[in-house]
Amino acid sequence: MSKQEKTKPIALDAYEAMAEGFNARIETAPYNAFIERPAILSLLPDLNDMHVLDAGCGPGFYTELLLTRGATVTAIDISPKMIGFTKQRVGNRATIHQANLEEPLDFLANQSVDVVFSSLVLDYVKNWNSVFIEFNRILRNSGYFIFSTEHPFAKFKSRDHPEKEILAENYYKTEYLEFFWDSFKLLVPSYRRPLNAFFDCLDKSGFQFDKLIETQPTEDFKRNDPDGYDKVSRNPTFLCIRARKVL
Repeated sequence: MSKQEKTKPIALDAYEAMAEGFNARIETAPYNAFIERPAILSLLPDLNDMHVLDAGCGPGFYTELLLTRGATVTAIDISPKMIGFTKQRVGNRATIHQANLEEPLDFLANQSVDVVFSSLVLDYVKNWNSVFIEFNRILRNSGYFIFSTEHPFAKFKSRDHPEKEILAENYYKTEYLEFFWDSFKLLVPSYRRPLNAFFDCLDKSGFQFDKLIETQPTEDFKRNDPDGYDKVSRNPTFLCIRARKVL
């Protein structure tokens, strides 16, 4: 097996396959627009004159939003199609790289970034210690690390999940799972890990925890997806976390 094959992100093929549909839905998809987005945006500081790394930029929706808030943005993603959509969306207003979060970000200097922002990307990365250490390297002192993931209970077996779904059996393990996304009729792999893994990795990588949000749906979600609202209003969906680099 080649080095390229060993380091290939687990969800690359899935995201390449759904790139067009994902880009078309990103602004209004209920789970993004009306659950995760309000929560993670509430964690952002004033971005004027700050350099932000959009780590896992997808089709560039957040890249554009960060620019409108006054940031200088470097956007990265492993998917060539997603990088293409980001370039279409923001042009030369951001620095855009195709990059693998599981490898060193050598194009970014030590202490060159004020905020690392990563929306629903880290579920596809197995080794958080190495990527968190790399984020710490590029962040300036007291810089912010803001990220969202699926909630540790979102794919843990519970009475609200149909038996056909393949869910984690052991809450305390980091487990590889494959989950069928109905919107795209596609099987998407990811990793589910326990909550203590979040804080252990932050602590070991030189971060101090600042704030956590267990996301809840907005009224806009209810209006756009009334059938799904009951489930997401009673069951955890995402976590949004803000941490700061320890001096």
